[in-house]
Amino acid sequence: MNPIERFKNLIVIDKKDVTQLLIYAVLAGLISLSIPLGIQSIINFIQAGQISTSWIVLVFIVVIGVAFVGVLKIMQFRITENLQQKIFVRSSFEFAYRFPKIKFNQIYNESPPELANRFFDTLTVQKGFSKLILEVSTAALQILFGILLLSLYHSFFIFFGILLLTLLYFIFKINFNSGLNTSLKESKYKYKVAHWLQEIARNHLSFKNNNLFNFSLNKNDILVNEYLSHRESHFKVLRKQFIQLIGFKILITAGLLIIGGMLVLNQQMNIGQFVAAEIIIITIISAVEKLFYGLELFYDVTTSLEKLGTVVDLELETPSQNAASHYYLDDEPISLEAKEISFQFPDSDVPVLKDISLTLKKGDRLLIHGENGSGKTTLLRLLARLIEPSTGSIFLNDTNIKKYCIDDFRDNIGVITIDDSPFEGTIFENITCNNPNVTKKEVAQLLDKLKLTDLIKSLPLGLDTMMISEGKRINSASIQKILLARCLITNPKLLFLEEPVEKLDKYSAGEIIDFLTDPKNPWTLVVIAKGNYWKEKCTRILKLENNTIKSIK
Repeated sequence: MNPIERFKNLIVIDKKDVTQLLIYAVLAGLISLSIPLGIQSIINFIQAGQISTSWIVLVFIVVIGVAFVGVLKIMQFRITENLQQKIFVRSSFEFAYRFPKIKFNQIYNESPPELANRFFDTLTVQKGFSKLILEVSTAALQILFGILLLSLYHSFFIFFGILLLTLLYFIFKINFNSGLNTSLKESKYKYKVAHWLQEIARNHLSFKNNNLFNFSLNKNDILVNEYLSHRESHFKVLRKQFIQLIGFKILITAGLLIIGGMLVLNQQMNIGQFVAAEIIIITIISAVEKLFYGLELFYDVTTSLEKLGTVVDLELETPSQNAASHYYLDDEPISLEAKEISFQFPDSDVPVLKDISLTLKKGDRLLIHGENGSGKTTLLRLLARLIEPSTGSIFLNDTNIKKYCIDDFRDNIGVITIDDSPFEGTIFENITCNNPNVTKKEVAQLLDKLKLTDLIKSLPLGLDTMMISEGKRINSASIQKILLARCLITNPKLLFLEEPVEKLDKYSAGEIIDFLTDPKNPWTLVVIAKGNYWKEKCTRILKLENNTIKSIK
């Protein structure tokens, strides 16, 4: 989808509001352009030296017209505010909904936090779209109605108006593509600079080293120079447009003044009509100026829509092969079978896993181990359905797992990956995600089992203690326990854990391992972990070597 189509879609979505704005703009334009006619009549009365009821009525009508135009502007202002709010709400929910459901291969070579920065373009679309619809439509109508009104004074104005509209069209056509392309390139490097600053902030302790500090500044300098280069190219297009605008204004002013003056001298127009024509000319010039500034704003809006589109266009997971699927997990025993599954990353020629076959039954405690790069993490994520196999199939209770409702499946499993961290919110929110089905008693019992009770008691606000992003106010061992609590609080049937006790001391880790592998707990466990104690407590051990299964005990 190109930027113009995105802009059209934005209009279609808010068609009702846009239509109202255009109707108000037409009414305001017609009333504004009828005012010069009233002024013309008033001047004619004054020239005649007559003070009559008609003169007073005309003054009253002109004043009422000005007031009514003001009322229409206020109504337009309310609609544009509604538009801005709608755009913000839609965009925020679009991003919040999409990021968890984007297919793995769609963001494999992307940084999700950097993609999330695209949301800030919503602010440009908010302000720019409503302003474009309001001001540009009003300006275009003022030009059109102004030329039509001038044509009432003399037919020669019709030909002059057609000439002006033709010139205006060619100016827009000549500059549009180059303006849009340079705007897109400028925006690309704007985000590269923002992402690099984000990287510096994320690794601020490392960048205290003088060599790394100098590196960060040098790289920032390179990115900023690229941005300035493309910004300068975009400015050249804008400057060219501005020069054309000045020439256009000179042509309009000179042409209409000369034509109007000649018509007055030839007594084809009276002085009242000439004054009214001058007011219309000033209105047209002002409208043309708005159109040119609107073109710059249009570049910004379409560029922002294109940036938002880099997220919105990413392919989402399919809920199930059959939208009306009746395949849901229930209370029956669960078995999970992988049959000859392989997985290959999008930019790799060699599969990271090949021909993996294994079966999991209810109550299994499966430990996956192997050397770095052997495919442990990939296998766990395939079984947890976080990613899909390149070849082969996974069966849940002898049925292809793709037939099961993916949301129901994920509601019944618990997953911890090596990338997980707390989000900004209270400890209670981080554990329960405000799930109304979770009671405080269940939370307290789980905290006790995970040996978190003493920590919570030591905090002045207890479970209401705020955690910042990545949980930096709390030690890493407690963070791991909080993530485990979030994973277990919904009583999952399947657990997929990646290094769940890596940051705990030996004694604490042993207590957690005992709890997770206890046969009394109803879940089936798949875990990636190091340490001999895991091997002692798990019922099955799978070893990966050279991207395939070497042994299963």
